[in-house]
Amino acid sequence: MRFSVYQESHIGGRKTNQDRMGYSFTRDSLLLLLADGMGGHIMGEVAATIAIQTISSLFQQQAAPYIARAGQFLEESFLAAHHKIHDYAVTHNLPETPRTTIVACLIQNGMAVWAHCGDSRLYWMRNGRILMRTRDHSRIEMLVRQGLVSDSQRDTHPDRNKLFNCIGAPVMPVVDLSRRVSLQSGDVLFLCSDGLWSALPEQFISQQLQEHTIMRAIPELLGQAIAIAGKSADNVTALAMMWEGGGDLLSASAISTNTLPMGIVTTTIQSPLPPDDQGAGDAADVFNEENIEKAIDEIRTAIQKSSGITIKTQP
Repeated sequence: MRFSVYQESHIGGRKTNQDRMGYSFTRDSLLLLLADGMGGHIMGEVAATIAIQTISSLFQQQAAPYIARAGQFLEESFLAAHHKIHDYAVTHNLPETPRTTIVACLIQNGMAVWAHCGDSRLYWMRNGRILMRTRDHSRIEMLVRQGLVSDSQRDTHPDRNKLFNCIGAPVMPVVDLSRRVSLQSGDVLFLCSDGLWSALPEQFISQQLQEHTIMRAIPELLGQAIAIAGKSADNVTALAMMWEGGGDLLSASAISTNTLPMGIVTTTIQSPLPPDDQGAGDAADVFNEENIEKAIDEIRTAIQKSSGITIKTQP
């Protein structure tokens, strides 16, 4: 596999950043993850962290070096994350369970499949055109699809922030799974939280990702979203992957996994702490910027040692 990947998050105008993102890969499989802890409920950042950690840990256990049943893996790992969050709430005697939205994408053999719960989104783009995107599990999305509300009312309708599906709720989540799609060189898979897509038109998002590298486009998109939302800006997070297939490298920052040894898994997602050592705030703290940068450096070093490729990333 050859691909470029870039991720970035900004706290916006909020007191805490409840968004989490990361990626993990083996020689033959790549997992992209993004979660948005839900405001209005306690400890959304913990729910997002547990979800990301649980799914990544299962990937690292099962990708040898690929996942045999991609769709089944996504469904089962989402449900495992849901149960982990409930276990956390019981262990810490919380009055309610923390909750999070989530979107994940698994790429293997030039094919991609994704799943989501809530309103964190994935866009599949080619040549500046959006081929597919996830449909939010929200009240307003349902009303628009039923023709009961016009698309222009999305930003002002009183039900615009109401979700009916997430990870960690009292009821089991419904995992919305895509069909498998075939990627072409230059295709972009773009995952983002609602703090980004709610502020920016889809045409602007696709245009930026067509005209610029993902390393340049994502900081620009985050900056624009925060500027438009102003002091009330939500957390804004994005993770993008440009597929370069198995041909010649198209960019200096591309990662090649072709020479990675069997059994090697690299990830930007920190492993969870043992249950006895994990305090109420620790699950969120492992995703601070220092740890994320450390993980990215470890990935860069591992790739360089195994393939001799110099990987350049933008600070």
